[in-house]
Amino acid sequence: MLQSPVKQIAAIQDLSGYGRTSLSVVIPILSTMGVKVCPLPTAVLSSHSRFKGYHFTDLTDQMQSIIDHWRQLGVAFDAVYSGFLGSHKQICIVRQLIDTFTNENQLVVVDPVLGDNGTLYAPFNEKMVSGMRSLIQKANVITPNLTEMFLLLDKPFHADAGEDEIKREILQLSESGPDIVVVTSVPDQAHGDGDHYSVIAYNKNDSRYWKVPIDYIPAEFPGTGDCFTSVLTGSLMQGDSLPIALDRAVHFVSYGVRATYGYNYDPKQGILLERVLNRLNFPMPVSSYEVF
Repeated sequence: MLQSPVKQIAAIQDLSGYGRTSLSVVIPILSTMGVKVCPLPTAVLSSHSRFKGYHFTDLTDQMQSIIDHWRQLGVAFDAVYSGFLGSHKQICIVRQLIDTFTNENQLVVVDPVLGDNGTLYAPFNEKMVSGMRSLIQKANVITPNLTEMFLLLDKPFHADAGEDEIKREILQLSESGPDIVVVTSVPDQAHGDGDHYSVIAYNKNDSRYWKVPIDYIPAEFPGTGDCFTSVLTGSLMQGDSLPIALDRAVHFVSYGVRATYGYNYDPKQGILLERVLNRLNFPMPVSSYEVF
């Protein structure tokens, strides 16, 4: 078996040549945090899908051959991390990868990308949702947004869910398999103005809930969810506690959005990652997490 002097992770996502999303943020963030990334591209795109006319090459039929070669080489992974998956077949491949490379202390992180703002993404259907429900059963950590939380539970979406309901839904998701459930983009009902959001998490290993408020900036940058989950994953691999990992991820994304927002810049390109990567090696700011 090939041993690495640094921790290494299999990252299964698409790769866009233009626009900061998926592997183009996963690789630099985790590398900066001292983790060696072994990418398994699910597709190669000229740009991510928010740019019109993008060129797309599906790599589904190549993925198993890559996995088989890794297995022949005796590669070992400290973690497996999946993000956007384009089809039910890709979900099945990721399940097999987890089974092939499983080890006792392995971290498995699944970002179950399915939809947002109360709706399923256009390319997906119920078969995709069902497949994702099976995949999260193999994960230690999942990071759905509020819409994805309801989809995974097969419940109707409602943005005005109160804190007690959110906690019950998170607990139900955790009972399906993952030790840690992190729900992003949760509206803060205490303010009720649509401008305040939080990340809410539950760790069934100690039965505690955590909440981290999110600074609101009136802008939307693709790839911020990928940045969040990547920093969270890197922090957990460095040995941080869950609340500190949440804090680091929220602060990094918030700082990246603030650093980018002031420029005359097309937001579809994503945050100016190169301006903020070094923040990952700075001392932690004052923690903002709350016991929830």
